[in-house]
Amino acid sequence: MHKRSPLAPDSFPHLPAIDGLGLAVAASGAKYKGRDDLLLMTLCSSANVAGVFTRSDTAAAPVQWCRDRIISGTARAILTNAGNANAFTGQHGRNSVLQTATALGAVLDCAAEDILLASTGVIGEPLDTTILTPHFPQLAANDTASWEQAAAAILTTDTFAKGAHAQCDIDGIPVTICGIAKGSGMVAPNMATMLAYVATDAALPAALLQQILSSSADQSFNAITVDSDTSTNDSVFLIATGRAKHRPVTSPDDPRLAGFRDALAQLMVDLATQIVRDGEGASKFITITVTGAATDHAARQIGLAIANSPLVKTAIAGEDANWGRIVMAIGKSGFNIDQNAICIEIGGFAVAADGMRVADYDEAPIAAHMQTASIDIAVAVGQGLGTARVYTCDLTHGYISINADYRS
Repeated sequence: MHKRSPLAPDSFPHLPAIDGLGLAVAASGAKYKGRDDLLLMTLCSSANVAGVFTRSDTAAAPVQWCRDRIISGTARAILTNAGNANAFTGQHGRNSVLQTATALGAVLDCAAEDILLASTGVIGEPLDTTILTPHFPQLAANDTASWEQAAAAILTTDTFAKGAHAQCDIDGIPVTICGIAKGSGMVAPNMATMLAYVATDAALPAALLQQILSSSADQSFNAITVDSDTSTNDSVFLIATGRAKHRPVTSPDDPRLAGFRDALAQLMVDLATQIVRDGEGASKFITITVTGAATDHAARQIGLAIANSPLVKTAIAGEDANWGRIVMAIGKSGFNIDQNAICIEIGGFAVAADGMRVADYDEAPIAAHMQTASIDIAVAVGQGLGTARVYTCDLTHGYISINADYRS
């Protein structure tokens, strides 16, 4: 594992077990030595599951498998392997998915179609399933791993395990939500080299889970970028075991669900921003808020144009208050913005207003803000109602070093 990110949290949070969900880890040795690289999540019979996946045209074989299976809204287990993405591996990759699901299904006494799969690692390398399958009996028999062990087993270039926990209630009944994620590079919306698993003991139907997950993903995992590169393997799963004894909820607009929706959204933003804080080589965490756009979509794209600009990201890495690069990035976003309406703040200090530098501009407080670990950029582009918040990190020499050495 690379040197721990300077933006990492002090420690992994305490995440309680979710009733109806089993966690198991194992070390296959397929790529990494001396660490776990397999994660098995087993789901009780009352569980429902939803998922969102990469929109890449070169989606990996396990993603293609899961897209077809997630429609049922149920699953017996989710298996993840780290070190090999099983992406762009042709028929061999599709065969390995079926072989893996069939072998695990035999151990768990269920159909291959009841197994969901996720992979992360190097693209284009054939996956040898014979390295994985001998560990399935052990995984099935030992399902009491901690969330921290689970989060550590799925890492690749990450420098720390990522987890989050929330409590809320539905209809007065306590509900627990826990989540883990991995991701560090090849991170951009739709989604990233990113896997995330969120589980709750709430009793929610699959169609409702899917609606809630898609909405929450838009504000979290689809609002982050490290390097503008969209991965082949992005997968986010939301599991509801149904063990909480609240009355049935069937509509996403049910007011009894408001607290759950808020808690889930906050947890997913927490996980997503942890991924950004672990961006390869990152030394600065950057929040970009865009207001005044014609639509929320336009605001999002303007924010991403800033967040993905190598010139903006390297200026921030060098602690250079070169705000002209932000102006450049806004201008290239392609939304016919009236430059006379653009206003920019950095760290809460006005930089530009009404299409030009503010009259009393003082770079000293801006420069001081650029030396902190968390950079805040606020951009207004007009009088529209569209708003968005995007999270990213700076671009340093570390990013080059990590990715140049990735396969060695």
